[in-house]
Amino acid sequence: MSSSQAPDSASSASASASASASHDAHQIPEKEPFTLATLITGAQMLFVAFGALVLVPLLTGLDPNVALFTAGVGTLVFQSVTKASVPVFLASSFAFIAPIQSSVANFGIPATMGGLFVAGLVYVLLAQCIRLKGVGIVHRLLPAVVVGPVIMVIGLALAPTAVQMATGEFSDAISHGQALTLSLVSLAVTLVLSIFGRGLWRLIPILGGIITGYLLGLAMEVIDLSPVAEAAWLALPSFTAPTFEFSAILFMIPVAIAPAVEHIGDMVAIGSVTRQNYLKKPGLHRTLLGDGLATSAASLFGGPPNTTYSEVTGAVMLTRNFNPRVMTVAACVAISLAFIGKVGAVLQTIPTPVMGGIMCLLFGSIAVVGMNTLVRAGDSLTAPRNLVIASLILVFGIGGMQVGGGQFTLQGVSLAAILGIVLNLVLPPAKEGE
Repeated sequence: MSSSQAPDSASSASASASASASHDAHQIPEKEPFTLATLITGAQMLFVAFGALVLVPLLTGLDPNVALFTAGVGTLVFQSVTKASVPVFLASSFAFIAPIQSSVANFGIPATMGGLFVAGLVYVLLAQCIRLKGVGIVHRLLPAVVVGPVIMVIGLALAPTAVQMATGEFSDAISHGQALTLSLVSLAVTLVLSIFGRGLWRLIPILGGIITGYLLGLAMEVIDLSPVAEAAWLALPSFTAPTFEFSAILFMIPVAIAPAVEHIGDMVAIGSVTRQNYLKKPGLHRTLLGDGLATSAASLFGGPPNTTYSEVTGAVMLTRNFNPRVMTVAACVAISLAFIGKVGAVLQTIPTPVMGGIMCLLFGSIAVVGMNTLVRAGDSLTAPRNLVIASLILVFGIGGMQVGGGQFTLQGVSLAAILGIVLNLVLPPAKEGE
């Protein structure tokens, strides 16, 4: 299921990058003109990403119209930094769902935006390190034994919340039986599309599940459409300016690790589709810089952090349209939709159990990505060093361990990530044969 925004390990990304270098001979025009076909294809790209794009704000309490706006702005920022040479669309990163939910509950939305702004600057710092030291520094700081368990924590930390949403515990107007029906049907459609779908249908499993659940909710008469009728056709999104609180920043910074590693895998993936080595040109430092600046820019408006979308990579492969200008069109369409008030009103009326059913699959999928990162690395998890790192990351991250207090509190994914990095740096290398 591509919509899980699967992060790859840095080591596998580096290996794949060298393989994709052989494709450099196939050159893609970077300055193709805008045509009617370009406009249609650009709108289609946004349609492919739409379900996953709006899922993040709906699950984290952010405004979906703001997410549309910042996805468009973030894509344009990325294109500016990379000189419009990579056909990718940027939007809400799934890896941030659980941390944003926790941060909003503890610090509020403005402080969470401040934390995300600084998290974007972490990308910028990492981009400069890569420019100076090469991609190998990512693998040295973030080997699979650290990245894999951290990704698993991201997926599993709020698994109970997904189940509570799916069973209707957060929906006073929906009974337990109705909630189970809505969540399981939405989940089933998402599964069927992701496994058995063909062509474009396989690229929109989340959107298909949401639409099916919404139609079922209308049939069950559990959806109140009055907010849609009252909403204006044209309206400013509910922009939220960030505030900067040290505790929220400290909580959010380590969360940037997984999406940063994911970004490397995404660049290799889109490069294998277009037969270009994007790690070489425009360079990983530029693409990661664009990702980071797009994330910081999104936080200035109250939008979720941005990352490259694997669904769109699938759509590029399906349509064989490698023109980066297509993503410019998708970005402009997203910005335009952000100002249609009724779009946001419809999204806000989606029943919570529908989102909960999809979250059950989504969070589990992210955890499996973490497991796959460990498996592909081939390291023995029974070796004492690896066992210590992986087990402590999982228990501290999922078990609710908290270090410090007040402005210096570390918990959840942030604590797990910092612990893993420190242990990897201070523990002696595994002995030969372990």
